[in-house]
Amino acid sequence: MIIAWWSAGVTSAVATKLAIDKYGKDNVLPIYFHIDSAHEDNARFKEQCEEWYGREIQVEQAKGYNNQFDVITRDKYVNGPGGARCTLVLKKRVRQRLEKEIKYTGQVFGFEYSKKEVNRAIRFKEQYPDAKPLFPLIDHKMTKPECLFYLEQTGIKRPEMYTLGYGNNNCIGCVKGGMGYWNKIRVDFPDYFARMAEAERQVGNSCLRGVFLDELDPEAGRQQKMIMPDCGNFCDIEFAEVLHKKVEDVYREPEQLQLI
Repeated sequence: MIIAWWSAGVTSAVATKLAIDKYGKDNVLPIYFHIDSAHEDNARFKEQCEEWYGREIQVEQAKGYNNQFDVITRDKYVNGPGGARCTLVLKKRVRQRLEKEIKYTGQVFGFEYSKKEVNRAIRFKEQYPDAKPLFPLIDHKMTKPECLFYLEQTGIKRPEMYTLGYGNNNCIGCVKGGMGYWNKIRVDFPDYFARMAEAERQVGNSCLRGVFLDELDPEAGRQQKMIMPDCGNFCDIEFAEVLHKKVEDVYREPEQLQLI
């Protein structure tokens, strides 16, 4: 059995479909980590993807934690040099448990075809060789814009967070976001902004460097382009930004991107 880690993002959705097309729907098990603070539209997106795949997506959830706010207030940790603790608690530990329970022959990850993601894939293989990782998007040289185009050609509407202008379909109120992201959350999801601001004060630490959310200048940060890491099953801190020497052997700048 091949596990496909499905995150409700466009890259993992397309990567899962490519794996099913190659190995067969009965040989690929899509798994989704449910988190209560994800956008409610994810349920619609999941249902449409299940119809596309011809099989159900298995839903798992961390025991005792429903969202990033639970992690922050209970574990007294927001974000830091070790990465986002919510990724560890809500996703990574669940993945590690399932890896022990399922006899898998490979694991599908939605790393797109970009220099950064190729670098992550190479380092991932080195750090977790027993995971037997598969990267269909890199194999097919598919970028995130191409995944969006491919998905919508099938008639599946993109997840609502993308439509709202976010670069990824992370939880609403992602601790990895910068000032521009949080000021957009302030406008689009004021309740989540207020909830995170309160959680920060409870633990005495902020998800932004040097400023608490309740002190954040509403005009601070870049809002035209959301620059933040995708929240997959592994925290980005594990795969340093320093390029691996093998990246240039794998990655070539696309001559022309398939834009939407």
